[in-house]
Amino acid sequence: QVQLVESGGGLVQAGGSLRLSCAASGRTGSSYAMGWFRQAPGKEREFVAAISWSGGSTSSADSVKGRFTISRDNAKNTAYLQMNSLKPEDTAVYYCAAGRTYYSYSLYSDPDDYAYWGQGTQVTVSS
Repeated sequence: QVQLVESGGGLVQAGGSLRLSCAASGRTGSSYAMGWFRQAPGKEREFVAAISWSGGSTSSADSVKGRFTISRDNAKNTAYLQMNSLKPEDTAVYYCAAGRTYYSYSLYSDPDDYAYWGQGTQVTVSS
């Protein structure tokens, strides 16, 4: 079992930056591919970014390319989402997730490919 706890959300002005963290508990927390998703009010949960278990491969949604960067530090069992040049449309609850398979080099954009989810952290970008 893996527990995920997000932190780092908050209120920021448009053009600003935030870094989200996702701490994984359990000795196998660093063994899974990880992803970030977000959900705005009245909208479906959408993929933001993904990273392989080793951190060697990443992917991101077109809407955040060039602005958001996913990374991880397996020694700390923590994944990160660096968000720069934030826009009001980035306002959402952000969730991190861990995949279903140990040591996967795949990158997953489908929420169904993730077995474990954090509770979410609110990001609000004011115009």
